Amino acid sequence: MPLPQRGAGYSGLLPDKITIYRLPIERTARTPEELAERVRHTVWHEIAHHFGISDERLRELGKY
Repeated sequence: MPLPQRGAGYSGLLPDKITIYRLPIERTARTPEELAERVRHTVWHEIAHHFGISDERLRELGKY
Protein backbone atom coordinates (compact mmCIF):
# COMPACT_ATOMS: atom_id res chain seq x y z
CA MET A 1 0.00 0.00 0.00
CA PRO A 2 1.47 3.40 -0.93
CA LEU A 3 2.67 5.48 2.01
CA PRO A 4 0.09 8.28 1.59
CA GLN A 5 -2.78 5.77 1.85
CA ARG A 6 -1.66 4.32 5.17
CA GLY A 7 -3.60 5.26 8.23
CA ALA A 8 -2.74 5.35 11.92
CA GLY A 9 -3.56 1.64 12.24
CA TYR A 10 -0.85 0.66 9.75
CA SER A 11 1.72 -0.66 12.19
CA GLY A 12 3.31 -3.85 13.41
CA LEU A 13 4.31 -4.90 9.90
CA LEU A 14 7.69 -5.68 8.42
CA PRO A 15 9.54 -2.70 6.89
CA ASP A 16 8.97 -1.92 3.24
CA LYS A 17 11.37 -3.55 0.82
CA ILE A 18 12.05 -3.15 -2.88
CA THR A 19 13.14 -6.29 -4.72
CA ILE A 20 14.51 -6.13 -8.23
CA TYR A 21 15.32 -9.23 -10.21
CA ARG A 22 18.78 -9.31 -11.71
CA LEU A 23 18.43 -11.72 -14.61
CA PRO A 24 15.53 -10.05 -16.46
CA ILE A 25 17.32 -6.70 -16.26
CA GLU A 26 20.66 -8.20 -17.30
CA ARG A 27 19.05 -9.89 -20.31
CA THR A 28 17.80 -6.60 -21.71
CA ALA A 29 20.92 -4.50 -21.12
CA ARG A 30 23.66 -4.54 -23.74
CA THR A 31 26.35 -2.61 -21.85
CA PRO A 32 27.32 -2.08 -18.21
CA GLU A 33 26.17 1.54 -18.54
CA GLU A 34 22.77 0.47 -19.84
CA LEU A 35 22.49 -2.06 -17.02
CA ALA A 36 23.21 0.65 -14.44
CA GLU A 37 20.60 2.94 -16.02
CA ARG A 38 17.96 0.19 -16.05
CA VAL A 39 18.59 -0.60 -12.39
CA ARG A 40 18.46 3.11 -11.51
CA HIS A 41 15.20 3.53 -13.44
CA THR A 42 13.61 0.50 -11.78
CA VAL A 43 14.54 1.58 -8.25
CA TRP A 44 13.30 5.17 -8.80
CA HIS A 45 10.08 3.78 -10.31
CA GLU A 46 9.43 1.60 -7.27
CA ILE A 47 10.29 4.39 -4.82
CA ALA A 48 7.83 6.65 -6.64
CA HIS A 49 5.09 4.03 -6.26
CA HIS A 50 5.94 3.73 -2.56
CA PHE A 51 5.15 7.43 -2.19
CA GLY A 52 1.93 7.09 -4.21
CA ILE A 53 3.15 8.52 -7.53
CA SER A 54 1.36 6.85 -10.44
CA ASP A 55 2.80 5.76 -13.78
CA GLU A 56 0.73 8.52 -15.39
CA ARG A 57 2.32 11.16 -13.15
CA LEU A 58 5.79 9.74 -13.81
CA ARG A 59 5.12 10.11 -17.55
CA GLU A 60 4.03 13.73 -17.00
CA LEU A 61 7.30 14.35 -15.17
CA GLY A 62 9.30 12.72 -17.96
CA LYS A 63 10.57 10.00 -15.64
CA TYR A 64 8.92 7.01 -17.31
